[in-house]
Amino acid sequence: MPQPTSSTVQVGIGQSVPRKEDALLLRGEGSYTDDLSLDGQLYAAFVRSPYAHGVIRGIDAAAAREMKGVVAVYTAEDLEGQGYGTLKCQVDLPNRDGTPMRKPVRKALATDKVRYVGDPLAMVVARTPVQARDAAETVALDIAVLPAVASAEEALAPGAPQLFEDVPGNLVLDYHFGDAEKVAAAFAGAAHVTRLRIVNNRIVVNPIEPRSAIAAYDRKAGRYTLHAPSQGAFGLRNNLAAAMGVPQERMRLITGHVGGSFGMKAAVFPEHVVLLHAARLLKKPVKWTDQRSESFVSDHHGRDMVFEAELALDARGRFLATRFTGVGNMGGYLSPVGPMMATLNIGKNSVGMYRTPLVEVQTRCAVTNTVPIAAYRGAGRPEGNYFMERLIDTAAREMGLDPAALRRRNLIGAAQLPWTTPIGTLYDSGDFPALFARALEAADWKGYGARLRRSRKAGKLRGRGIGCYLEVTAPPSNEMGGIHFEPDGGVTIVTGTLDYGQGHWTPFAQVLTSRLGVPFDKIRLVQGDSDRLIAGGGTGGSKSIMASGSAIIEASEKVVEKGKLLAAHFLEAAAADIEFAAGRFHIAGTDRSIGIMELAGRLRTAAGLPEDLPKTLDVDHVFKAAPSAYPNGCHVAEVEIDPETGEIAVVSYVMVNDFGTLVNPMIVEGQLHGGVVQGIGQAICEMTFYDEDGQLRTGSYMDYAMPRAAGLPSFTFISQGVPTSTNKVGAKGCGEAGCAGSLPSVMNAVVDALSPCGVRHVDMPATPQAIWKMIQAER
Repeated sequence: MPQPTSSTVQVGIGQSVPRKEDALLLRGEGSYTDDLSLDGQLYAAFVRSPYAHGVIRGIDAAAAREMKGVVAVYTAEDLEGQGYGTLKCQVDLPNRDGTPMRKPVRKALATDKVRYVGDPLAMVVARTPVQARDAAETVALDIAVLPAVASAEEALAPGAPQLFEDVPGNLVLDYHFGDAEKVAAAFAGAAHVTRLRIVNNRIVVNPIEPRSAIAAYDRKAGRYTLHAPSQGAFGLRNNLAAAMGVPQERMRLITGHVGGSFGMKAAVFPEHVVLLHAARLLKKPVKWTDQRSESFVSDHHGRDMVFEAELALDARGRFLATRFTGVGNMGGYLSPVGPMMATLNIGKNSVGMYRTPLVEVQTRCAVTNTVPIAAYRGAGRPEGNYFMERLIDTAAREMGLDPAALRRRNLIGAAQLPWTTPIGTLYDSGDFPALFARALEAADWKGYGARLRRSRKAGKLRGRGIGCYLEVTAPPSNEMGGIHFEPDGGVTIVTGTLDYGQGHWTPFAQVLTSRLGVPFDKIRLVQGDSDRLIAGGGTGGSKSIMASGSAIIEASEKVVEKGKLLAAHFLEAAAADIEFAAGRFHIAGTDRSIGIMELAGRLRTAAGLPEDLPKTLDVDHVFKAAPSAYPNGCHVAEVEIDPETGEIAVVSYVMVNDFGTLVNPMIVEGQLHGGVVQGIGQAICEMTFYDEDGQLRTGSYMDYAMPRAAGLPSFTFISQGVPTSTNKVGAKGCGEAGCAGSLPSVMNAVVDALSPCGVRHVDMPATPQAIWKMIQAER
């Protein structure tokens, strides 16, 4: 483990430096939203629908208003006429006939109907949290219960309960991509066609930190402030302003430490609007923290789609076309990015690292009486890779081919880059065959037979699986790179991405010190205050180091430009003769120089600088968006299954990844560990279950299983990066790749283990009960 750095040691790109924030967090000194308290604050609790579907006939809060400590109760009626906006879906995709997708209106509190268990109906404000929760339980609801539908396939069937009058058939989007005629011709002429019906199971997000918020209102300034966890203060501030119907400058968002998000905390939630409304009317801050039991039905969920996946191959096993036809469950309302995962991202990411010439995606997105679906680690990218990798393994088994050989036959060669895919994406860098070969070697692919024999001798079923993936990172967005030299001798980086567990402080500081030579331990990071930002795309889609890193590099270049002018003044030389290297400005050809930190210090006390010189080295810069990058890799998993109980053990896991330039390899490896474990959780144990009434039966950790460290192997992590040309760092993004590699590698291994029993496909989660039933059915 590297030793802690000091101000005399420079830490640059490529070093595994311990995270700067870890000591503070391990001491319990983190500052999360629920740790905060504002003077005079009140507390809120929400009244949520106990029914999945029904007409609201009345809400009686009289008893709640009379309870001790209660200050106010708000319903949808109280929010009317206040100028508030609606909670909007930000994705605009056309239907296959060219008409716009349907976007049903969602207000902060339900007005006409409830559409899922957990739909917020009212908010109680009291002097203590217990008083607020007790009073919320007394609010009487008069709801005419209607039939509910939880499955997207059932919601689209004739006669299904209708959620919205303006969404006939519950169909919000009928999406199509690809040349249907060419794809059909490829399938008609194929020597072999593989078809699988694949379920990508719904996931509860389960961050360590539940959602929380404190709303305040400054009457003199007419300005709102919301303290809340987020994935980017600048973007969420803008969306909050739209939801509240005010100009952006009248909204401030402050985010401290965040205990996980995985996509979920990026959105404006109904609670935000009602809390801000109450703070304005009550003239006091109002605080709310979700209870874990509530979060199961009030946070967004992830995944939930069903596809028929098809792969056409020629007689030599070369891919001719893929076709994905399915449904995506949107839940009771459209989240900001709800339709994106089952549509655009399936197409972009199913292509992977293969020379597939044709792709067609057909998706019907439906509203159902369930919690809304939004981005969850990967947001459609793991799903697309999973569908393709399951097809390849199945095709290999059907055609009598080795699954590794079939993949190798279809990989894009290094000499063929840059490669334009049928989706229109352009792969600029990589070496897929070399990466694939290294993964098989590291996993001892050739020595598998001996391990298989040992497992059989012990009475266990053993299987191995490959999960190749290539992800398309988030679309371009502008990002701030601010560098401020502080009076106390420190240097502050200001940028608009946001750390919710990734560890941004350390790699961003590594980028800065490698460019400017400023002392690593003097660098601070500001990300979570919208008032400090002039741009910001937030963190999501595995783009933070690409965006903020590039912004820091460009801002550093501007610091050097200013520094050369100022150094020339203090060194009494011409600016053209000043050179910069290793943190010092030199007069070319001499030993006279001044360090950047000394120069910043002299500026703070200098008087009478010429008018044409900068007065500070500080820079606030906006990096114009980098294109998407294409992280890729090959993961190989081995599992053992006890045929008597169905219990699965992941006994070996090897991953080789291409993330381009690694700024901090240790942090990258940590991100992969987390992503792989989340993928394993979805693959073998995480499961949501809604009954016929739309009740979530897996609404607590008594019913919803999570992966545990004791049930996981040690991971073998290998980096084989080829720097990308799409951003100044050369990085490709790593945050979501673990899920993309682990879903297919683990599930392919499970099917391989069960293949002697006649099993062709297993849907996630491969629980012991499901596996045991499959084994018994074949006996």
